[in-house]
Parts: sequence; C-alpha cells; structure tokens
Amino acid sequence: MPFELPALPYDHAALEPHIDARTMEIHHGKHHQAYVDNANKALDGTEWADRSVEDVLASLDILPEDIRTAVRNNAGGHANHSLFWQIMGPDGGSPEGALADAIADTFGGVDQLKEQVNDAGVKRFGSGWAWLVWDGTGLAVYSTPNQDSPIMTSDTPLLGIDVWEHAYYLNYQNRRPDYLAAWWNVVNWPEVARRFDGARG
Repeated sequence: MPFELPALPYDHAALEPHIDARTMEIHHGKHHQAYVDNANKALDGTEWADRSVEDVLASLDILPEDIRTAVRNNAGGHANHSLFWQIMGPDGGSPEGALADAIADTFGGVDQLKEQVNDAGVKRFGSGWAWLVWDGTGLAVYSTPNQDSPIMTSDTPLLGIDVWEHAYYLNYQNRRPDYLAAWWNVVNWPEVARRFDGARG
C-alpha cells in the first residue's frame, strides 16, 4: 500500500520551548506530507509501490533511473522524518542500560556523543541530517546530505537530527548550533535504546 503520514505520538506543543508548536505543525503536516505524496507519485505503477520504505531505500541502485532521484529524496525524507518523530518526546532524560554502556565505550560518555553529533550537524553544508547509527559492528556518528538515509548504506539509524532549516528556523533562524544544543532536551532515549537493541540482535 502507499506510504502514509504517521501520526505524531505527542501534541504539537509537547516539545516546547525547545521546538515550538508552529514549527512542528509545518514540519510534520506540510514537509513530511509532501515527502509522502511525492514518494507515492514516483513509485505509483511500479513493482516498488507496495514495498516498505526500508526495502525501497535499500534497493535504490536497481530502481528505474528516471525515478531514482525522486525516490531517494522523498522516500528518504519519509523514512528520516518517521524516525525523527519517534525518537523525540517531552520527557528528555539520559540513556540507560546497554545503550549507555555502548555510548561510554565508543565515545567516552553522553557528553562526548553530543559533541560529535552536534559537530557533524554544524559542519553539514546546506541541508541534511546528523546521525547515530549501528553500522553492523558498533556505534558510529556521521552526517548525510539532503534526505539521504543511513539505510542506503546498510546502517541502522538509531538517532537522527534534522538540520534542514525548516526544522528550526522559526525559533533559531540561522543559529543551527543553538538548535542542536537545545534538541538534546527532547530525545526519547527509551526509543533509541529499543532501536539499538533491535539492531544488534
């Protein structure tokens, strides 16, 4: 079946003051909806129309060339944003258990992880995402351009920060570092941990 816009798991205003309600309304209801609509349009009538977004993104290299770019951008946007809404929440907190241990082992601690992710986000020229992923053997941090997803390179995204201006401009204007610093107050760490547990099997 065609892709659908997932409902937000919280109210538009739930992430204030870090992310304002109006940004959430536009980001979810307009930007994400457009990615869904455009991905469905590109895939309509093809054998890929009923596949999961993960299957589609993992198979980009064999998609028809005339739709590949549209699918990359819009199915990627759908996948990235679907994760983004889930790994945020109003309660904040800190990672615990096996995830916290892995972060400590890999990066030295949560503060060092934040520094690396924020650095990746600040240095991403133009639009894109900063990621914490499971790369098959451990945790890694990097950024991707536009709506590229770690799924495209067989990595499992655990946490991603949208650094497109539409994610923060109403509140933060051109102050991307301020947005990145504030964003960590709304991480849904139990969901990140669930994804981590699933990825490492």
